[in-house]
Amino acid sequence: MSAPHHTTPAAHPLDNPARASLTGTHAHFAERRGRVLRYPTDVSPWFALPDSPDADDWADVAALAGPGGSVTVIGLREPPLGDWEVTFQAEGVQLVDDGVAAAPDAEAVRLGPADVPDMLELVARTRPGPFLPRTVELGTYLGVRRGGALVAMAGERLRPSGWSEISGVCTDETVRGQGLAGRLVRAVAHEVRERGETPFLHAAAANTNAIRLYESLGFRLRRRTSFLSVVVPHDLPAGDRSGARGVDEAQAAAVR
Repeated sequence: MSAPHHTTPAAHPLDNPARASLTGTHAHFAERRGRVLRYPTDVSPWFALPDSPDADDWADVAALAGPGGSVTVIGLREPPLGDWEVTFQAEGVQLVDDGVAAAPDAEAVRLGPADVPDMLELVARTRPGPFLPRTVELGTYLGVRRGGALVAMAGERLRPSGWSEISGVCTDETVRGQGLAGRLVRAVAHEVRERGETPFLHAAAANTNAIRLYESLGFRLRRRTSFLSVVVPHDLPAGDRSGARGVDEAQAAAVR
């Protein structure tokens, strides 16, 4: 009698959301070398590594980013060995929709490329996290204008299959306390649900005010995670390694 066949459970797309996004909905953004993927530098700082990266993976990260290049990853707590400078490291939480009262907002307007200068100015004042000139291309962004000025916004970032991360949530200090952040999160969640996807989001574990807001809106904690930004050493050899694959070939290859 043959032994029973055991299968390894499939990984959940939110366990490595940047990787699931760049091999799925956002594959058209992906720049790849070996098992490492990244967004274009004017879209998002996120790199996507295997769950347990090895030395070859970090060599591919260095080759993609270049000497002195900044690398941001989610879910990894240990920086690579060697002289990589850690520029940011924090514990985080991942929250998922657990009954959010998603609904359109009458005051919210859809933001696009023409709004990017105003969006970048708002981000510079409020510092919600990385937002770059082409971040708006990642998904739907909604905002509120008062007297013509953009005073609040929220949108989408990572897009693992079946899921969409709400991100870029920020409110100018002149209109805080008016509930705009919650309204925009619910409005973006409505857009996500209309596509048949489920909203989720990330927050720094120390940002208890934001976490309290998201939980009050109907998000619940799924898992704890981490955020790590490092800089590639200037003197790190960047030669081709055996077996490195180009973007076109890699897109046709299976992802480990």
